[in-house]
Parts: sequence; C-alpha cells; structure tokens
Amino acid sequence: MGNENKQNQEKEPNSTKLKYVKLGFHYLISNALYLFLVPLTIALSHFSVEDFIHLFHHIKLNLVVVILCTMLTFILTTFYLMSRPKQVYLLDFACYKPDSSLICKRETFIKKTRLVGDFTEESLAFQKKILERSGYGEKTYVSKALLDLPVRNLCLEEARKEAEMVIFGAVDQLLAKTGVNSKDIGILVLNCSLLNPTPSLSAMVVNRYKLRGNISCYNLSGMGCSAGLVSIDLAKRLLQIRPNSYALVVSMESLTLAGYDGNVRSMLIPNCLFRMGSAAILLTNRSSDRHCSKYQLVHALRTHKGADDRGYNCVFQKEDINNRLGVALSKDLLPVAGEGLTNNFTTLGPLVLPLSEQILFLVNFIGRKVFKMKIKQYVPDFKLAFEHFCIHAGGRAVLDELEKSLGLSEWHMEPSRMTLYRFGNTSSSSLWYELAYTEAKGRIKKGDRAWQIAFGSGFKCNSVVWRALRTINSANEKHNPWIDEIDSFPIHVPEVEPIDC
Repeated sequence: MGNENKQNQEKEPNSTKLKYVKLGFHYLISNALYLFLVPLTIALSHFSVEDFIHLFHHIKLNLVVVILCTMLTFILTTFYLMSRPKQVYLLDFACYKPDSSLICKRETFIKKTRLVGDFTEESLAFQKKILERSGYGEKTYVSKALLDLPVRNLCLEEARKEAEMVIFGAVDQLLAKTGVNSKDIGILVLNCSLLNPTPSLSAMVVNRYKLRGNISCYNLSGMGCSAGLVSIDLAKRLLQIRPNSYALVVSMESLTLAGYDGNVRSMLIPNCLFRMGSAAILLTNRSSDRHCSKYQLVHALRTHKGADDRGYNCVFQKEDINNRLGVALSKDLLPVAGEGLTNNFTTLGPLVLPLSEQILFLVNFIGRKVFKMKIKQYVPDFKLAFEHFCIHAGGRAVLDELEKSLGLSEWHMEPSRMTLYRFGNTSSSSLWYELAYTEAKGRIKKGDRAWQIAFGSGFKCNSVVWRALRTINSANEKHNPWIDEIDSFPIHVPEVEPIDC
C-alpha cells in the first residue's frame, strides 16, 4: 500500500509537468502567426522614407499590372462570397415541461409495472435494479395513459393526444418567444422514432398552425435518439437552397405505445429509461436575423455504422417469442457506440481542434502506425475547442464512459447529468434540455462554442457545433424549463439509490 501511494505521488508531479508543457506548446502554436509578424515588423522598421517612395514609383510604372491584380482580386472575392454556404442561425428554442400531474416517481413506476400483471418477479426485480442505478430523480414525466393504475387505455388515440400535448406545447412557446409568424415558416422537420401515424405528425403541425401550402415538410421516424441532430442537419441543407427562410425543427418521442410487457431482459431496459419531453427549434438563414439570434451553426457532422451488422442490430424493434413488441438493446451497443463516437470525433477533430492538438495527434498516430511504437493512443483535448458539452443523456454508463474518454470535468458533464436526473432520457430532445440548463445557469457568453453529441439506433453518431452570438442573460429566459428551480442544481446523485416498495 505504501509503495502504491509513493508511485501515485511520483505520478502526480509528472502529470502536472506534462500538463504545463502541453499548455505551453498549445499557446506557442496558437500564437505562431504573431511570432512570425514580430521579425517582419522589425524588418519593415528598417525601411527609410526613400525606400517607400522608390517602391511607390515602381508600382506607378506598372499601373496596368496593379489594375489587373485589383480586378482579379475583386472577381475572386465576389465569387467566393457568392459560392460559400449560407450562414444558418438558431433564433431560439423551447423545451416542453409537462404538468406536475404527469410526474412519475420511481416508486410509482415500480407499482405501475407490478400492476400490469404480465411481468415475472425476476423481471420486476431487474427493472427495479435498473431504475435504482439509472441516476433518475423523482420528477421525471410520462404520458397520462401510462400513469393509469392499472394501465387500460393504450391506444392510438391516446398516443395522438400525447403527441399533440408535447409538440404543441413546445411550438407554442417557441413562437411566443420569437414573435415569428407561422406563415413565414418555409421548412418543417419533425422527428419521432416510435409513433408514425397517418396523417403524419408533421402534417398535424401543418394543420394546427395553418402553415403555408408550399412548405418543405419532412417527418423522420425510426432514427432513435440521434434523430434530433439529423433533423438539424437536414434543415441546414434545406436552408442552403431556400433563401430568406425559417426552418422549424421539432424533436420528440411518444411513450404511450412504446412500452414492452414481456419478460426478455434486453427489451425491458427501454421501459425503465425513456421519459416524456420535446423540443422545438427555429433556424433561419436571414442575415437580418443574425443580431437577434442566439447561436450560429458552425458544423453538423453525421456518422453511420449501419453497414456493420452489429451496428444495425444493436438497437432493434421486434417481437419476442410470445409476439410482444418491444425494442431490444444488444450487448454490442456500448462497443458499437464507442466505435461510432471515435469515427465521429476523428472526423470532427480537424475542423475544430487547434493546430497544436492536431500536431500532437498526428505525431502519436505516425508513431503507432508507421513506426509501430507501443504507445497509448492520444486523445485530443476537446476542451480547447469547446466551452460547453451537451452529451445525449442516454444513460449513466454512457455519460461515465464519455467523461472518462474525453477527460471532461464534473462541470462539463453537469448539464447532461442533471438533465438525466430531472427529466430522464427524453430521447432526441434531451440535448436541448441540456443547453437550456447551461443557459439557465448563465454560462453562455458571446463567442462560446457548444458541442452537442447524440447517438442512436442504426447505429448513428452525430455532432453539431454552435457558436454563441451573444451572452445569454438567464433572467430573460422566462420560458426555460429549468428557470424556476435552477438554484437547487447541481445536486449529488448516488450511484445506487434504493426504491422502497
């Protein structure tokens, strides 16, 4: 024991030294341009007035060349400005906070599950164990139909009512916050994985808000928890070809018909994890709206592992041997998620990381792959690229692993962990509850960069990067779902919290 303590004490100073060496290297590379300008400025300072006069006469004698160069520069600049992608801005967003009557305490969940009557004692004990280790609090929400004890009214009509409540609740708030007329919305993208009625949920939105007849309308289903960022990417691409437009993105999940009443363990886990929630986001490409927008969309990156059978099958909706429908999570889920995240991060890294981190990664890669050196793979420090992290609150184990692999602090993980505790896994909308938490805490400053990371069935891993266009004053966020209780967070969440029932 004494030897271990001694080794740890020796490692700490070395790790501290390495940290400062790395920090110094980062500043050296980041300020290389300024270091180059210093000798250039010194050299120019030795020029006399006669030297500059001589240079002016030389240019005057070559006036035609100067004019041609100026014209060429003007043409190339104009071509660049016209051909570059249109900037996309996030005007505002809203997260739905259900009524307190829809709160589902963990004890209530277990009692409701027991009264269903179809679960064995082993299945009930398994679900209780999952919930005790979930990191959930006592104020998550479920649909009204699921709170009936015993459950009786699980039908399409109830599922529609649930969808209307969460979708309209979020969109109504968003339109009130932005003051945008619904007739001005030219693009609508709605995602919901497990509820796909006819007419579609997106058509339901068009009907409710009387959106215009030529609207570009899309309804995404079956794409899992990562579908929210897929919707953002789709809206961004549509805004490139629809000038002066607004794009409404709605992310939600339906619980009413999504429950599983069998006894296969891999299909019982979603029962315990998913909760009610939704988010509505308004994007625009109007340059006149930049001054009142919250964020600018910097990058949207998607990685798909569906070509790999493990990735395709790791989250799969199917019937069990008794023909009971549910979503099965395979043991390959975490390894596949790790591979997808690695691929996504590797692609995103060169776009966002400072040059110093890219050099360190390249040197490490060459050492391992070319010279076959037995060294640990270098994980870039993404904290140098982003101030805020919104990692999909899919579950405690996933958040723990990402915190470790990315070297994030408790402060960085706080929005994701508190969202998991307060609202549970709300599927594709969870990222927006996390960003809302960050805003409610008053952490968003002008120029800050926020990284949203989502993953879901297929298997897909998606990233979106935002840059704050202004400092967000939490006092002005009246419709923020956290604002009336934000002072009570963060709180400590024990690894295991027993349920007495």
